[in-house]
Parts: sequence; C-alpha cells; structure tokens
Amino acid sequence: MGDVTFAVESRKTKGKGAARRLRQQGHVPGIVYGGGRGATPISFDVARFERLLATSHSGVNTLIELSGDAAISGRTVIAKELQREPVRGRITHVDFYEVDLTTKIEVEVPIHLTGTPIGVVNGGVLDQQLRELDLMCLPNAIPDSIEVDVTAMDLGSTLHVSDLKIPEGIDVQSEPELTVATVLIPRGLRDEAAAGAGDAAAPAKSES
Repeated sequence: MGDVTFAVESRKTKGKGAARRLRQQGHVPGIVYGGGRGATPISFDVARFERLLATSHSGVNTLIELSGDAAISGRTVIAKELQREPVRGRITHVDFYEVDLTTKIEVEVPIHLTGTPIGVVNGGVLDQQLRELDLMCLPNAIPDSIEVDVTAMDLGSTLHVSDLKIPEGIDVQSEPELTVATVLIPRGLRDEAAAGAGDAAAPAKSES
C-alpha cells in the first residue's frame, strides 16, 4: 500500500500529437511498468501530481497507490523517472515503477548537511560536491534524506561517502571514495598562513 493515492487513466493513443492534446487538457503521458507485468501507458493531471510531489515529505520517492481502471488500480509505485521541459521545468512524462514491498529497490536520496563547520567559522567555505546518494532499501524504508552533521569539519577537511552514517538495513550503492563535502581554504587565508610560516622559520637578526 502506498503513502498516498493518485488517480491516473489508461492511455491508448500514442505519439507527439496525442501528447500535445493531453497537455492542452492539463494532462501528460506516462507509463507504469514492473511488478512482472507489461508496461501500461497512462495519462494523469500534471498539476495534481506536482502538488503531490511538493507536499509529500519523500518527494519523488513517495510510495503512490494508483487508482483507475482494473489494469492500474491498487498498484503501488514510485516515480522512477521524470522528464521536464528544459526551460520552464514543466513535467512532460513520468515513468512509474511498480514496487514489491518485500524487495529492495535502488533509489536516489538527497544529502542534507546540518551545522556550521569549524572551518567556516575560521574563514573557510563549505563546498557540497555530492547532493544525492544511491541507496538500496525496502520501499517502505526509504529515508527522506541522509542527514550529515558537518560541525566538526575544519579548514581543509573532506567528507567522503564512506564516512556517512546510514540507517541499518540500507545498502549504499554510491562509490565510497566519492567526496560529499569539503571545507575550502580561501586563497587569501592560505597566503596568510604561508607568510606566517615563513616568518616563523626565518632566523632572528642579531643586534650589532
């Protein structure tokens, strides 16, 4: 069973002309696949789907129970792939993947950094290089996000995927050596440190 219910309709027409007519009615095409069944073409109200994504804490990883005709109704899915217009970002097509609640699936989950690093307090800049983590987990155990406390990161510190704390029962698919975040040392700060080190190493002048 899904977290929310969403109404869709079976679709028999295909092609650009049919998709254009759907969009004129406020609908977009999509497909439902997986679950050991063939792909089922569908259409749905795109504004309602956008609201579903915006109001659900899990976003695209929300478990959705579809309602509609006999070929669709009761199937639990996630939005596996969203296609959007390149300029306006409007949804133009969605692939819904039917899940088995007893079988792990691969999902992308956002990484959320919390806290202010010590290195930032000391003049550094926090650079988050990885914003999503590939995980393998049961559909009803998908975390909303991976929370990472970066308070202890100092100047020059780097956080890797292998350093993250992941809930039990969830497998990380992302490469462990990938950099999640680092505290960059601004050039001016490096120059000051180098100048200070040079002054400390220089021999003291003797008084004549």
